[in-house]
Amino acid sequence: MAARRVKRRYAHNRAALLFLAPWLVGLLFLTLGPMLVSLYISFTDYSILAAPSWVGLDNYTTMFTSDKLFIQSLKVTFTYVAVSVPIKLIFALLVAMLLNKGIRGLGIYRTVYYIPTLLGGSVAIAMLWRKILGGDGLLNGLLAMIGIKAPDWVANPKYALYSIVLLSVWQFGSSMIIFLAGLKQIPPEYDEASAVDGAGPLRRFFYITLPILSPVIFFNLVMQLITSFQSFTQAFVISNGSGGPVNSTLMYSLYLYKKGFSFFQMGYASAMAWVLVILIGVFTLLVFRSSKLWVHYEDGGKS
Repeated sequence: MAARRVKRRYAHNRAALLFLAPWLVGLLFLTLGPMLVSLYISFTDYSILAAPSWVGLDNYTTMFTSDKLFIQSLKVTFTYVAVSVPIKLIFALLVAMLLNKGIRGLGIYRTVYYIPTLLGGSVAIAMLWRKILGGDGLLNGLLAMIGIKAPDWVANPKYALYSIVLLSVWQFGSSMIIFLAGLKQIPPEYDEASAVDGAGPLRRFFYITLPILSPVIFFNLVMQLITSFQSFTQAFVISNGSGGPVNSTLMYSLYLYKKGFSFFQMGYASAMAWVLVILIGVFTLLVFRSSKLWVHYEDGGKS
């Protein structure tokens, strides 16, 4: 009897392993394996064309002590994250609240607002935005019709990064859908009871909606933070791969790409990749730690 139970349990485990096999193979050979190889390469001088030679911490030392473009890419990326993430989340929440009013054709509106998220990361859409925001583009043409002479938003160092921010904010669909799902879970009785007690719309929003929605805000914040640090396509297309003008759009991922695939400094690029992993981990950890102060759960406690 015991032997039969052991054999049955072994059969169940074997079936589970069989179904998990594709994921395990992908994890080992497409994720963990390349990560370990990249970690080794980050301590070497590797040009792809020749065997890697061990240089220890030289790549990391050069990065933080003498590479001015590395520091510039950090500044550009931090600015981009600090500006784009809050604006994107606020815009997504506002649209979600509008769609939560029980309007007709809600599914159509959700689809329309989600489409930019599906298309926004493509090269074609980034090229289209470059044309729209160019000196002779659609935006400047419309402004010229009302007598406003605008600069070339893409070619001007003062505004080039913010054109990428605008493109990022335009892709608010995924956050909006998640916010909308969270708003649907808020019992209407809370809002109705506070309205009877004399609370106005703003008071109800800040004291009822936001606290109940804080776990959803926390999730969207973490996801958008991680995504924004890895932004590449928009900066690459809008700047023609240069990070210009005057390195004003030199995002971290773009500089990493240039080091690895333009200058063939694959060891240095791998070191940059691991620094990026650490940066994302640190900022994500800070958000998790701060969540104890502002994320509220249904049991009345905080995270």
